[in-house]
This record gives sequence, structure tokens and C-alpha cells, in this order.
Amino acid sequence: MRSFEQVADWVAQRYTVTHLEPFLLALELSLDHGRRRQSVFLSELIDEDGRRVLRVSTAVAERGLGEDALARALAFNWQSRTGYLALGEMGGRTYLHLCENRTYAGLDATELERALLRVGGMGDRIERRLQGGDAF
Repeated sequence: MRSFEQVADWVAQRYTVTHLEPFLLALELSLDHGRRRQSVFLSELIDEDGRRVLRVSTAVAERGLGEDALARALAFNWQSRTGYLALGEMGGRTYLHLCENRTYAGLDATELERALLRVGGMGDRIERRLQGGDAF
């Protein structure tokens, strides 16, 4: 897959797309054999070298975490090898997101599927640990 449009077409054939606009797509993952759901967002960014990259992200908590939850989030960030935590806005509110950026070079359907499930599944687990339940 070499463009956001190709990614969006592939996703729309396999998942429930809940929001679509140029270079931004939201989908809903079904997890834990349909018992849990997690929203995952795809967007296109330009990196420091001017290359287009695909960001896969999911909200895990609203900003304003308690100190204990923030310490757990930062500890996760330090140990993470494939994703990272960052603050991002949605609908005028700030949320903690689990993110992973992938270059289009080498991105195929298998890698995209793996990134969606990794970010969505891990994001759901982080959300439950930080918030005690399912908020997103």
C-alpha cells in the first residue's frame, strides 16, 4: 500500500468505518470475541524527512489522569518498542493516545492488519488499566 487512499479502501472492505475524511479515518475494532470494542484512527502525516507516513492511534484516557495513572503511562512509554503515548485533541478535548507511525514503503495488508490489532488491543488494555473500564 503506497497511499492513504489505498489504506482507506482496504480498511473499508474489512472493518466498520465510523468516520472518513481526507487523510483521516476512524474504524471500530471488535475485541475479546466481540465483548469489547475499540476505536482506532488512521491519519497521514509528513515526517521530518518529508515522507508520508501512516499514523495508527487509539485514545486510551482523557487528559487529567491522576499522578499514579500518569506514572503507569510513562512507564509503559519507556518500555514500549513499537508504539508510544502522546497527547492529541479530538473534538476540542485532549486525550492520551497510543500511537504507531508506519512508512508506506513496505506497508502491506499483513502489516496494516498487525498494526491495527496491536494498537487497538494494546490500547484497550491500557485504557482498562488507566481508567478501570471501557471509555473509548
